Amino acid sequence: MKKLPIGISSLEKLRRENCYYVDKTHFVEKLVNKGNQFFLSRPRRFGKSLFVDTLKQAFLGNKQLFEGLYLENNWDWSKKYPVIHIDFGGRNIKDITILKKWIIEQLKEHLNFYSIEIEEEEDYGFLFRSIILKLYQEYKNPVVVLVDEYDKPILDNIENTEKAIEIREILKDFYSVLKASDQYLKFVFLTGVSRFSKVSIFSGLNQLQDITLSPTFATICGYTQSELETVFKDRLEGVNLEELKYWYNGYNWLGEKVYNPFDVLLFLSEKIFRPYWFETGTPTFLMKLILNNKVFLPKLEEIKANDEILANLDVDFLKIENLLFQTGYLTIRETKKLGLRTIYILTYPNFEVKSSFNNFFLSDILPSVSDKEDAQNSIVEAIEENDLEKIKTALHSFFASIPNDWYRKNDLDSYEGFYASVVYALFTGSGLNTKAEDTTNIGKIDLTVFYQDRAYIVEFKVVEKEAEKRALNQIKEKKYYEKYIGSYKEIYLVGIEFSKEKRNIVYFEYEKVESL
Repeated sequence: MKKLPIGISSLEKLRRENCYYVDKTHFVEKLVNKGNQFFLSRPRRFGKSLFVDTLKQAFLGNKQLFEGLYLENNWDWSKKYPVIHIDFGGRNIKDITILKKWIIEQLKEHLNFYSIEIEEEEDYGFLFRSIILKLYQEYKNPVVVLVDEYDKPILDNIENTEKAIEIREILKDFYSVLKASDQYLKFVFLTGVSRFSKVSIFSGLNQLQDITLSPTFATICGYTQSELETVFKDRLEGVNLEELKYWYNGYNWLGEKVYNPFDVLLFLSEKIFRPYWFETGTPTFLMKLILNNKVFLPKLEEIKANDEILANLDVDFLKIENLLFQTGYLTIRETKKLGLRTIYILTYPNFEVKSSFNNFFLSDILPSVSDKEDAQNSIVEAIEENDLEKIKTALHSFFASIPNDWYRKNDLDSYEGFYASVVYALFTGSGLNTKAEDTTNIGKIDLTVFYQDRAYIVEFKVVEKEAEKRALNQIKEKKYYEKYIGSYKEIYLVGIEFSKEKRNIVYFEYEKVESL
């Protein structure tokens, strides 16, 4: 039997440099004991690639990389398997020609890596199949196939449906080789951001187990609270753990909540609270979908979804809830049973995402960043000073700064929730503690803003032309404020009405609830 080569890997680099490594190797053993074909979806920069590399090094038999880790004494190191590792994250794929070339290029790298020869083959499917067979014959062991960022070529073209469908068909053809080669395979693991339906991508891979929402594997990527406080104990001295949790924890895949590793590592390096993860990718396409579908932004704090919505995504059937969940802007808050159905309640995972997402929404509708910053600074100052007239002025100025041409291009005349969405985004993106669609025993508060010992209860109305002066009266009539009496020293009721014709605030009244 040929000796398997040892490749330079991200795991090896971490171990050589004595970097912090949260031991997830027990999941390797769990996967192998559970089956042989798996799929995992997680948002970008969540440690998927590192886990794929951990699988690779385990199957290659590189025991020295697992010294002191769980797998060191819980793995049969006498058995070594050839591994085919395909990573679609390394290129920006803009057409099927580049995609085919990138597949072939990566497959040919394995010929050199394993010092094997096969007949010249320029068809990616035949080449893939030939390499699997050759490795099986040469090493007398079944082959392991690992595919990282399997969906990136589709996501690179998600705004161009026709092109995305073409690329999807190439990938579907490529992955079909796995079914035809099943008898020669030891283990298959595919990972990416999106959970495209099996019919569209993995047709024929009937044994592929989707562990995305498996409670057993809920913490396979990301750091749990216990892992954070144990592994990084020496780096957490002086850090407010509750603030760290508020900023970065909260991702949930039906198990214990986890932190995004990217956020944690950068925070521990800088010791400054910033939206590190959010800043690495701008959700421009998602903002277009939100505007095109006229999504009521406060609704994103609580979205109800079922298994079908969360499990199936395709380029010709894009659902905003699905995309927001799979890309990491929403996560599971809780589940409910309705008969035989499971309903998932989705919300923002943490302060970083909630604040940054709403901030980006505002940036997307304004040509001037300074106008947004000025409005948000004024709102925060006004809340600190408890000056509601200042809030009124800031909101009026902000809406006046939105160009009329922007309204025309985005067909906002029929977007009833636009004005309330902007106000919600201004408060939330400013970093204030907000709660939208706040439920009481007789209705829902449009928006509640909390600051120290004060609560501001806000009701929005959209009118055709002139003020109808109904917003404040609705809060008083339905006694929305009663929910917070006893919890806050001061409660303020704020009624805001927007005119479709004037595209601005035409009514802004408020009053303080007398103590009871």
